[in-house]
Amino acid sequence: MGASLLRLFFHDCFVQGCDGSLLLDDTSSFVGEKTAVPNNNSARGFDVVDNIKAAVEKVCPGVVSCADILAIAARDSVVILGGPNWDVKLGRRDSTTASLSGANNNIPPPNSSLSNLISKFAAQGLSTRDMVALSGGHSIGQARCTSFRAHIYNDTDIDSSFAKIRQANCSSTFDSRDNNLAPLDLQTPICFDNNYYKNLINKKGLLHSDQELFNDGSTDSQVTTYSNNPSTFNSDFVAGMIKMGDINSLTGKSSEIRKNCRKVNQG
Repeated sequence: MGASLLRLFFHDCFVQGCDGSLLLDDTSSFVGEKTAVPNNNSARGFDVVDNIKAAVEKVCPGVVSCADILAIAARDSVVILGGPNWDVKLGRRDSTTASLSGANNNIPPPNSSLSNLISKFAAQGLSTRDMVALSGGHSIGQARCTSFRAHIYNDTDIDSSFAKIRQANCSSTFDSRDNNLAPLDLQTPICFDNNYYKNLINKKGLLHSDQELFNDGSTDSQVTTYSNNPSTFNSDFVAGMIKMGDINSLTGKSSEIRKNCRKVNQG
């Protein structure tokens, strides 16, 4: 679940800041972010967050926010899968609101161009360097056929043998294999390392948006640096995670410490 938990933190922070808004369930009178295009039938790990929250509440009720739990779970996931460690800033509070439109508009889709990736991250106060480093989160985890279909069938910036391997499990048109998964890093899919960048240099990025980072553009040199220097990648990734964790963190009366991460506290 490590990659899924890391992704929850990213999808939370890019909408209203790191405020746990992603975790709120829809109700008859409330529309959350879980049905947004980037999250629907895709974001997962909510049950893991529930289990963590329940355990923390037993020991320390009403103190640790769901937003902080996401931040810590993301860090722990990276560490457990072999990546770098860092101190997570704490003290975030949970929102009482969510934004479906924010989730649909702020999170860059897998067909993003390099310029779109740069602008979506810049809108959150993150630099191009942060964007390329944080994209290394795709060192772990998997993507659905629907997310990489266009890249493996239509794009030319892809190794042909790699495309054929992926086509075997993902057809060119919508069908029953739409939810079939493939690893974002074909070399070490459950180990957090710099092989993601080596894949890009070999034109073996799974998503169109992955390969955009190394496609005769302004970020090629940074990808090359990370492919050769895992320690530089690790330190830049950590810096990006800390910066992302600072986005619009809530304090004060417009926020709370949720008792249940799926719903706003009552009265």
